[in-house]
Amino acid sequence: MKTELKAKFLQHISQKKRDGGFTLIELLVVIIIIGILSAIALPSFLNQANKARESEARTYVGSINRAQQAFYMENSNVFANSIAQLGLGINSATENYTYNLAANTGGAVVNAKGAANLRDFGGLVWVGETLGNESTTLAKLCEANNANFTANFAAGANSCGTDFRAI
Repeated sequence: MKTELKAKFLQHISQKKRDGGFTLIELLVVIIIIGILSAIALPSFLNQANKARESEARTYVGSINRAQQAFYMENSNVFANSIAQLGLGINSATENYTYNLAANTGGAVVNAKGAANLRDFGGLVWVGETLGNESTTLAKLCEANNANFTANFAAGANSCGTDFRAI
């Protein structure tokens, strides 16, 4: 009887090893959980990618604003008419944005028009007066409230308008 018991026990163990694995329901549960997690994470990931692309425009427009202020002080109260004139080494068009500069005696603007699904930005530089009636240059960086608004600021503007907010 001992040998018969040993044989049945060994047969039971070998059968158990062969039956090991995941059931179909267990696999479906795992796939559903992965699907739910990816549905939650994907929009957040795509939004972060657009924010990274928009940081290019923020940086470039801020640099152009500061360069316009310096150019105005160094060149007898005249604003630059082109990005190349500022000597920043910034291209007027990149993969994500196109930058247009306009200037007159009252101020200068740079419009950064973004590719699809990217917000536009505007940089405003104008001449203002301090409390002591001294002239100074002021600058503002404007960001579109969403990707549907187009930056089209006129030279000399000093307000972001309703579709944009100052940042």
